[in-house]
Amino acid sequence: MLPKDPVILLSYINTQLRDNYSSLEALAEGLDISSSELSEITGKLESIGYKYDSGQNTFL
Repeated sequence: MLPKDPVILLSYINTQLRDNYSSLEALAEGLDISSSELSEITGKLESIGYKYDSGQNTFL
């Protein structure tokens, strides 16, 4: 289960990307996250000012 709080979610997702997954798509596949759930996650993180940067494989 993913954290509900956006700031904790940001930390969790960025840690997973850094330590375990080479891309956001690989993270979604590895954690069995659907495309609609992934959209919700990215939307939640964008609502607090963070956007995924594929070049750095992190939310900045």
